[in-house]
Parts: sequence; structure tokens; C-alpha cells
Amino acid sequence: MNLPAVSPPLPPAISRDRHMAPSLAFEWLKAGWQDLTIEPFASIAYGLLVFVVSFALVGGLFAFGWDYILFPVFAGFMVVGPLLAIGLYEKSRRIAAGERVSLVQMIVVRPKSGGQVLFAGLMLCSLMLVWIRAAVIIYALFFGVNPFPGLDGVAAMLFTTPVGWAMLIAGTAVGGLFAAFSFAISVFAIPMLLNERVDALTAMGTSMAMVWANLPVMLTWAAIALGLFLINVMTGLLAMVIVFPVLGHGTWHAYVAMKPGAEVPGAG
Repeated sequence: MNLPAVSPPLPPAISRDRHMAPSLAFEWLKAGWQDLTIEPFASIAYGLLVFVVSFALVGGLFAFGWDYILFPVFAGFMVVGPLLAIGLYEKSRRIAAGERVSLVQMIVVRPKSGGQVLFAGLMLCSLMLVWIRAAVIIYALFFGVNPFPGLDGVAAMLFTTPVGWAMLIAGTAVGGLFAAFSFAISVFAIPMLLNERVDALTAMGTSMAMVWANLPVMLTWAAIALGLFLINVMTGLLAMVIVFPVLGHGTWHAYVAMKPGAEVPGAG
């Protein structure tokens, strides 16, 4: 007798509700802003540190003549962004526990999962490097050994030639796959590793299950993150000082909403 197909069970405490209102993502963004306004110096200083590191990285790319990987690096930032935001999750966690928090506590974080955060970070950085390499290969497949024309000439190369349009389509498709996968495995994995005793692979798998089980609202959250990231780029990364903390705090609230029981009284 043929048995009906049964979907594999989700990990405990993960909502199966695919009808969660997409507008809830804007509530997370609002909650992120509210967390920033509580002892705002710590969050803004944290965002400033991320801005300085990012600006130095971009400057280094130009200094060493590696500007041809600038756009893949920008895309890769969204892969490792959740890891960089761990201090912001710590602040939101302490606020929920009714505790005060300082910038030092946000920088010197003690995750409950211990070194598993480093392992997750290594995997995310490896994924970013693979994406950068894939972007270089895609460029080579379409333009061969022709040198990168620089930021002044890249727009004309991409938008005024058939080969440029073909590369844009292929690059967007491949980049979209990388972005979707990295977002799914990382968006909740780092908050989970901070807050729970769990290994990195389990956290990443659970993060993917949480995203898949609540796809409409998570697609909205991803669109918000992408839109704010584009604002960062258009302002020369300066908006990151505010935008990055808001997104980081908001992601913590998304994690709590997606995984009931995630808030642990007393951050320690």
C-alpha cells in the first residue's frame, strides 16, 4: 500500500505559518530602530566601526588594483553581514533582559555556542570567496582576457553591448542563487549561535528551515535589507553608520519572532 508523502518535521519551535503577514518585517525594522535609540552611542559607534573597516577594505581594493572585484565584494558583504552584526544582537538581547549594555560588551561577545561562531564565520567567509571567484570566472567567460575598464567605463561596457547584457543576466542569475542561499543559512544562524548552545551546521540548517517555513515575510525582510544596502552604496557607505545597526537589531527581533522561546531572561 502506498503511503502519502509526509514532509520532514521542522525543528521544534519553528513556525509553519506561511501566512504570516509580510508587513511584520516593517515591525522588526521599527523595533530595530527603537533598540538603536536605547543607549544610541553604543549602536552608532558599532556602526561607525563597521563603516571604517568597510571603507578601508574598499580603499585597499583600489590601492592594490583589485577594483575589478569591487561589486562582488559588495555583494559578499551581505553574506558576512550577519556575522559582523553579532554585537548588535547582543545589545538587543541584553535590552530584552532589562540590562544595560556598553560598546565593550558589544565587541567582546561571549556566545553560548562558544567557538561554533568562529566555525560559522569561516564557512560564511569561504562562501563569500567562492562568490567572488565565480564573479571573476563569469567576467572571463564573457570578456575573455580584456582588462577591467574601471568604474568609469564599466557602465558603458555592460549596458551598451550585447555581451554586457548577457553577462548581466548570467551574473544576476548566479548571484541571486548565492544571495538566496547565503541569506537563508545565515540570517538566523548567528543570533542562534549567540543565544543557544548549538553547533554551526545545526544553526545554519535551522535558519534555512525558519526562512522556508515563513517565506513571504522573510522575502520582505530580504527586500528591505537589499534596499537599505543599496542606500549604503549610494552614500559611499556613510549611511551604514545608522542602517547597519538598525538592520542588526531588527534581525534579532525577527529571530525572536520566528523562534518562540528564543529570548532568554538574563543575558549573563
